[in-house]
Amino acid sequence: MSRAEISGTAIAMVTIATLAGAAGCTVGPNYKRPPVTAPDTFRGTPVGPPSAAPSIADARWSQLFQDQPLQTLITTALAENFDLRIAASRILQAQALYRVTRADQFPTVNGEAQGQGQRGTVIAGQSLPTTGSAQLGVSLSWELDFWGKYRRASEAARAEILATEWGRRAVLTSLVSQVAAAYFDLRALDLELEIASRTLSSRQESLQLTHVRESGGVTSLVDVRQAEQLVHSASGEIVDLQRQIEQQENFISVLLGRYPEAIPRGRALTDQAHAPELPAGLPSALLDRRPDIQQAEQLIVAANAQIGVAKAAYFPQISLTASGGVASSALSTLFTNGAWATAVGVVQPIFTAGRTRAQVAFAKARTDEAALVYQQTIHQAFREVSDALVGYRRSQEFRATQEQLLQSAQDARRLADIRYQGGASSYLEVLDSDTRLFAAELGLVEAQRDELAAFVEIYRALGGGWQS
Repeated sequence: MSRAEISGTAIAMVTIATLAGAAGCTVGPNYKRPPVTAPDTFRGTPVGPPSAAPSIADARWSQLFQDQPLQTLITTALAENFDLRIAASRILQAQALYRVTRADQFPTVNGEAQGQGQRGTVIAGQSLPTTGSAQLGVSLSWELDFWGKYRRASEAARAEILATEWGRRAVLTSLVSQVAAAYFDLRALDLELEIASRTLSSRQESLQLTHVRESGGVTSLVDVRQAEQLVHSASGEIVDLQRQIEQQENFISVLLGRYPEAIPRGRALTDQAHAPELPAGLPSALLDRRPDIQQAEQLIVAANAQIGVAKAAYFPQISLTASGGVASSALSTLFTNGAWATAVGVVQPIFTAGRTRAQVAFAKARTDEAALVYQQTIHQAFREVSDALVGYRRSQEFRATQEQLLQSAQDARRLADIRYQGGASSYLEVLDSDTRLFAAELGLVEAQRDELAAFVEIYRALGGGWQS
């Protein structure tokens, strides 16, 4: 078989297969996005006409979080966090699976070479000559994608790639908010430790004065013991806060993809920038901005394409095969002796005991499930946005009441001390007012932290963070 013959045969088969594929069809339903009706406004937004301001989620995280050490922490997390790196690895896996699936649309060509030799022997005093032979062959097999089975499988694989890419963006969004919220928690603990240390110093001074008064017979030993209780209470609070700070630093370190270590600080908790009103944007835009919603939709696309793959099993499989080769006992005549063969095969399923029908039903059920998960994800997203908006507004109101409570507690502590110094009350009143003041100071810090946490949650719930 000459090279021209082999080339002509291959070209003819490719032409036949191309014409057959062009005339073929793609079975199975084409994807249509499930109908979704978004609400006109987010629950939790101020009453009135919708704001025309762009959504806070459209801002880059570097514009939103202006504390330089916090920006450095987020940048490090985006480069080193293990969850994000795992998500990126899954994208590479999906891309490789797509190439594997897409390869089924093309022919498979195999080459074969074989040679053998036999040394001559002596039989009855007569030497036999040494002989040898060589064979070269090539084979081609191609299952025509006449019904679109492989095209639907490739469509599903492409959707899986997009789903993993959106999944990575969902991890990124979550990571940015996790680092920011954890940093604000750390700064809140730092502020609580500062308050506790200041309170301890004040209580130690009060204890010394109580000792002096007891030595002079002005007060009793009971007052001394009560003053000691205040000192020990503040000391215990400091120890517990130090524990929480170190554990919070360990948590942030893991988010950064590092072993536990100290975390650099920047602005104080009370100096962190956040606007009193945060525009949420149009509710319909949430469908395109939230990565988890986009990921859920791509999973519908993939499941829908698998219906076509399953339905293709109802129809005959058409395959082309060809083989050719040369063989000779002499290299000089190797390419002058050849043979080739081609064949077209058709296989039509007749009885499968309901297997094909069950596979189609399974693919349809998976598509229905993916559509329901998509709708559930959308409803959950709107709930998270509403919760975050309500939480931010209510946390601002709560923080304002805590500020008023602190002012009242400070004044009560001052008056209790005056009454005690003047002998109008016992030290028990000072003990009670001091305890209430300390709790009010810590309560205000927690309210300020919760306000910042709600601010971060609004950004995450709206799908912000992955655009940077």
